[in-house]
Amino acid sequence: MRRSAAAVCILGFIVVLSGAAQEDTQLDQQIKSIASAHHGQVALYAHNLRTGQTASLLPDEPVQTASVIKMGILLDAAEQIRARHVSLDERVMLTKANQVEGSGVLGQLTLPIALTFGDTLRLMVILSDNTATNMAIDRLGLSHINETLRAAGLRQTVLYKKVYVPATAPMPPDQPRFGLGKTTAREMDAIMERLATCHLALDNTAPLPADGKICGAILGMLRNQQDRDSLPRYLETLDTSESGSAIGNKTGALNQVRNDVAFLSSKAGPIVIAAFTWGNADQRWTGDNEAEQTLGKLAKAIVDRWSPQGLDAAGFPWENPLANAAAAKTASQ
Repeated sequence: MRRSAAAVCILGFIVVLSGAAQEDTQLDQQIKSIASAHHGQVALYAHNLRTGQTASLLPDEPVQTASVIKMGILLDAAEQIRARHVSLDERVMLTKANQVEGSGVLGQLTLPIALTFGDTLRLMVILSDNTATNMAIDRLGLSHINETLRAAGLRQTVLYKKVYVPATAPMPPDQPRFGLGKTTAREMDAIMERLATCHLALDNTAPLPADGKICGAILGMLRNQQDRDSLPRYLETLDTSESGSAIGNKTGALNQVRNDVAFLSSKAGPIVIAAFTWGNADQRWTGDNEAEQTLGKLAKAIVDRWSPQGLDAAGFPWENPLANAAAAKTASQ
């Protein structure tokens, strides 16, 4: 993702932009050691937004996204809300054609059902609802979603089609390999960073006054995402439905795939982790799945290295990531 050369001051810490990143080679070795014990393949990219440090393993390897591609749908939703092409409050209708199996609840409900577009996105994220995902794709447009990903500089991130629905257009030759979508750890990290830092302007212009609330709404969905068995596994053991989580994340899973991308509010500043596993020997759909444990170990190693004091849910203004920056600007005038 291309961004301006200057660092942007948000929330009282410095978000270090591309070009200033420094690879944490010691952490790289820890990640490599954890991954080598896993019975499958691992790709990872992590970014400490305060220091600019990065850690990685096969960060540019194209991988199956499974439901993690829903992050790309969220990015396009933010762009279209920003452009006033869609609204979180508008109504969308659930149709029989979009009711599909897999995760979520909408596929089991009785028609007709009308939802707000915002609630459709919430179900897509919080429950990874596949039917809600298809509703969102219909409203935004498959081609528009992919155009936004290209405009954001993401050359290896693609949403190929709707979930469990045959493609309606010719598919690229690599689609059978990746299924629903493909990405890389580095590119999925970039999507999460763009939402967490509220860098929505694809032309790198300054944020609009309403951007912070758009990002806040999306981060709220990610923060309430209910699958916490992967990256958050060993980091957060409290009931986050009552206390508020320090992590916003989106998972994706297939029989041989377990993925997770997360934004973490730590006591030492914000951290983004995008991690993917595939070719996994353990294909159990239980919380003891080896890949989910591996993802948890990777996240703990990263947080222990970059924020030994742990996480801090209150350390980030989830409802409006630009709020502190706006207040600082007003105070200086």
